Amino acid sequence: MADKARWYVVHTYSGYENKVKANLEKTIENRNLQHLFFDIQIPMEEVIEEKNNKTKVVQRKKYPGYVLVKMIMNDDSWYIVRNTRGVTGFVGPGSKPVPLTDDEVDAMGIVEPIVDLDIEIGENVKIIKGPLENFVAQIQEINMEKKKIKALVNMFGRETPVELDFNQVEKIL
Repeated sequence: MADKARWYVVHTYSGYENKVKANLEKTIENRNLQHLFFDIQIPMEEVIEEKNNKTKVVQRKKYPGYVLVKMIMNDDSWYIVRNTRGVTGFVGPGSKPVPLTDDEVDAMGIVEPIVDLDIEIGENVKIIKGPLENFVAQIQEINMEKKKIKALVNMFGRETPVELDFNQVEKIL
């Protein structure tokens, strides 16, 4: 159970939600901890605002002062989140973060993008996003939970290993 990624609610200073998300993402990348963190979201909702007799639809934070993080909880991941600037702590009793139940995740409107790729190890895919756009990669490994693949890209006559998100590649037909 300890190695399963769960959603946790992180309390932040009000107005710092986007900074916390950006700082967390940067720290995770810098420390190479992508294997512990899977998603960071600030749930938004559309609200109709009237101002000067004009109606417009705006995006507003559903839960101001909170950021939702899907992660594997251990000492390292706890420390990274807890020591991110703008974070006041996890939601839960004392210093023990409590993961959201599946029902709570659904009720909060957390939408996990569903990417369905019909690919297999050994197949070639075309990279459609990112710095390697239009390159062809040969799949070496597929991680369904993280929605990532490890592949080899032929650059300058050398096979170079890369990690790509499902939404960065498409199957070559």
